[in-house]
Amino acid sequence: MASLKEVKTRINSVKSTRKITSAMKMVASAKLHKAQGAIENMLPYQKKLNKILTNFLSADLPIESPYVKEREVKRVAIVAFSSNTSLCGAFNANVIKMLLQTVGEYRTLGQDNILIFPIGKKVDEAVKRMGFQPQETSPTLSDKPTYQEAADLAHRLMGMFVSGEIDRVEIIYHHFKSMGTQILLRETYLPIDLTHIIDEEEQNKEQMNEEQKDKGKAEKREVANDYIIEPNAEELIANLIPTVLSQKLFTAAVDSNTSEHAARTLAMQVATDNANELIQDLTKQYNKSRQQAITNELLDIVGGSMK
Repeated sequence: MASLKEVKTRINSVKSTRKITSAMKMVASAKLHKAQGAIENMLPYQKKLNKILTNFLSADLPIESPYVKEREVKRVAIVAFSSNTSLCGAFNANVIKMLLQTVGEYRTLGQDNILIFPIGKKVDEAVKRMGFQPQETSPTLSDKPTYQEAADLAHRLMGMFVSGEIDRVEIIYHHFKSMGTQILLRETYLPIDLTHIIDEEEQNKEQMNEEQKDKGKAEKREVANDYIIEPNAEELIANLIPTVLSQKLFTAAVDSNTSEHAARTLAMQVATDNANELIQDLTKQYNKSRQQAITNELLDIVGGSMK
């Protein structure tokens, strides 16, 4: 059995660790609150852009865009979002696992034909361990994402796709759903899957309609023909699609950053709770050992007096 001094030292050590995890939890929670507000304010804008695009598509307007053309995949780019730091549960491990799975599916193309764009130090380190040379990306896009940084990367990917340097772009990131739920997503970024956008928009419409029915509100719909297009539909769509793609990448970055803070908050909460339980167990062990030591001393005193 451990001595009283050893148990006391361990209790103090666990208490020090608890202070650290508790402080990290509060910091992560504050960052989560800020990031959650950002993603909640931005998602309606993202959905509105998609809605405008789908309204034009449903109006059977001619679409001539290089970003929607599918071709045989000979070279692929993968954009994976992780965090710069650890202590956020399985957040980074899940991203790396999904990245390994995705790379495995494209192994037949050859390593030189798989370009990986890591967003975050943790996935960057994993890419190097996999034997790949990571493509250069902004170091702050993971923890402090800005639209300009996301747009720069988006235009870089779009340029590579249009020039034929790559034939497909996939993105891997966490979608923030709630404090306890972050969903790992793998999506095709380029070429744009128009049917996927339309299906997603239809689901959003159905959900909105159901909510309106539950609240007793009249159903409201927008009609594509209500738009006044200047100078013409072709030029508008040519500018709209790159904007949607840039916003999509920015949304993924903010979504991943919000999910990271949620995962770290939860992980630090669990660590703090475990520390509290461990302190209680060690305190009981200390009290029992101390009581046993006192009892032994009393028995020695009583035994000595009877001699």
